[in-house]
Amino acid sequence: MNEMMRLARDFAPFAHAHQRPPALAANGAPWRTWLLLGGRGAGKTRTGAEFVRALVHGHAPFAEAPHGSIALVGETAHDVREVMIEGPSGILRTAPRSERPHWTNMRRRLEWPNGAVAYAFSAEDPEQLRGPQFDAAWCDELAKWHHVEATFDMLQFGLRLGLAPRALITTTPRPIPLIKRLVADARTAVTRAPTRANAAYLAPGFVDEVLARYGGTRLGRQEIDGEIIEQRADALWSRALIEAARVAKAPPLARIVVGIDPPGSGRAGSDACGIVAAGIAENGTVYVLEDASVQGLSPSGWASKAVALYRRRKADALVAEVNLGGDMVRAVLQQVDASVAVKCVHATRGKWLRAEPIAAMYQQGRVKHVAPPLAALEDEMCDFGLDGLSSGASPDRLDALVWAVTELAERGAFAGPRIRSLWDGPLTPLGRR
Repeated sequence: MNEMMRLARDFAPFAHAHQRPPALAANGAPWRTWLLLGGRGAGKTRTGAEFVRALVHGHAPFAEAPHGSIALVGETAHDVREVMIEGPSGILRTAPRSERPHWTNMRRRLEWPNGAVAYAFSAEDPEQLRGPQFDAAWCDELAKWHHVEATFDMLQFGLRLGLAPRALITTTPRPIPLIKRLVADARTAVTRAPTRANAAYLAPGFVDEVLARYGGTRLGRQEIDGEIIEQRADALWSRALIEAARVAKAPPLARIVVGIDPPGSGRAGSDACGIVAAGIAENGTVYVLEDASVQGLSPSGWASKAVALYRRRKADALVAEVNLGGDMVRAVLQQVDASVAVKCVHATRGKWLRAEPIAAMYQQGRVKHVAPPLAALEDEMCDFGLDGLSSGASPDRLDALVWAVTELAERGAFAGPRIRSLWDGPLTPLGRR
């Protein structure tokens, strides 16, 4: 009877192929990161919960020995609690009663009867991961994390306990740079699964319904088939369009400006500050020179970076959006350097409407990118559709580009910004209101 009960609650014999940990990474060595890419409802969360339970008790094939300190990392604290821990497929709901850990919400930790502990972390605050150490981790929906690079980096420094610390990442894929790097990393073990692989455990008709509605579309390929789609079908820019616009160097430029899209919050750790330099030649062609965008800096920090680019590029003006920051944006830039020419602009239309005429300029061959590739900026451009970026994050680099190119297109090569170095007024692409 005891053996039958143990078998009934043993996940491994009943797991799908994509829910079983690969023996080795692509390089033939034991994997450090297991990346499970799957469509909606493919069983990713259940895999993560069972992975953690197996680690705690040292159950094969997930673990060779018990683990004592585990990190649970999700997009937000709410997601960690409601999906990874307390959700229908979460750790508490799937654990047998005799093995169920105790969840202390105030301390953000799970404690098992055998002494193992799992700690909950949010990708909203990467600094939470500075200090703690672990012998394993489960990261859920990494492609949605707003501070994905910083959070992932901090976690790697914390995976330093035990003989072979390792992490499971369960996520619906999106073409973010980190996902692409992990897939290409020979130390990563990758498993994939479409939604239909877990159809027996989903509502009747669900798979047929979503396939009928979204099958073959970009959204369907990503959310149902679990594919990494490198370029959005509805994006304003394409990879081919940007590659066609790339040049080795810019000609002499009549005017250079630095576009700035300040973060909505003045505290460190908020959205990135978009900082992009562009110039215009005498023939009216605009050249995008540099993306110096930064994240996690205070107002004085990002202002110093913007002014440094202004000086290095010998720019004529800093063009800064002030919808959220108001007078603070201008004040903080002038505190860094009172002599800089600052032009404050206000967004009176949505991001798509502001970006659309700039995309048209690319199609007309009127904007060029100076090599080497501006990778982070170009990723945003090729991922920007009617609903913004697929991650839901703010397109800070793209906004800064739009402000810089709009200013140059409106005022031309021979505008004299230093005659009116401080000018406040609404600006919309290709025409004032």
